[in-house]
Amino acid sequence: MAPRRVAALLGGAAAFAVVHHLGRTYGSTRGERRTPMAGDAIVLRPTIEATHAATIDAKPEEVWPWLVQVGWHRGGWYTPRWVDLLLFPDNYPSADHLLPDHQSLAVGDWIPDGPPESGCGFVVRDVVPGERLVLQSDSHLPLSWRRRGRARLMWSWSFALRPVDDGRAARLVFRWRGRTRPWWLTAGTHLFIVPADLVMSRGMLRGLRRAVTG
Repeated sequence: MAPRRVAALLGGAAAFAVVHHLGRTYGSTRGERRTPMAGDAIVLRPTIEATHAATIDAKPEEVWPWLVQVGWHRGGWYTPRWVDLLLFPDNYPSADHLLPDHQSLAVGDWIPDGPPESGCGFVVRDVVPGERLVLQSDSHLPLSWRRRGRARLMWSWSFALRPVDDGRAARLVFRWRGRTRPWWLTAGTHLFIVPADLVMSRGMLRGLRRAVTG
C-alpha cells in the first residue's frame, strides 16, 4: 500500500477516535463519568455509554422547569434548529419560554419523541424535581424492525442537577446508556450514533443553557 494511502488511513482512524471519544464524553469530567447515576441499573452491561455535562449560570431549581418540559411537541430537546429540520422535520422548534402545561412529570408518564403512530418515546422511571430525571426507551428503532424482532435497543437517559459556585449555578450531567443487538446495530451505533451525539448532546446542552439564561 502506498505511503500516502497508509497515512490517510491512519489519519482518518485517529480523527474518528477523537470524534468517538468526544461523542461519549463532551463537557464531562473523568470524575463525572466514573460516578454512578440514577438510572444506571436500567441498562446493565451496556454496549455503549456516554456522559456529557455543562455548567449553567442559574440555580438548579431555575433550570428544572426547562428540563421537565422536554419532548416531541412539548418543549423539544433544545437542539439546533438546523438539526431538527435535517433529521426531524416534523418537530416544532424547541421552546424559548416555559410551558405551563408541561411542568410536572411522574413515574410512568410517557414523553413522546415522535408522532403518535411511530410509538417512539420515553417512559419516566425516576423523577425528583430540581434534582434528577431518568427516562427509559425500547422504542427508538423503526417500527417494522421492532415488530419483526430484527433488532433491539434498550436505552436510558439520565439527567442530574447539582448546585455549584455556592449555589449560584447548576451543573447538569446527562448520561445515556444503550444495549443493542444484533452486532450490526451495535457497530452502527459506534460508527454513526456516537459521533452524531457530539453534535446532538452538545447542541442540547448549549440550547438548554441559552434558554435558561436568556
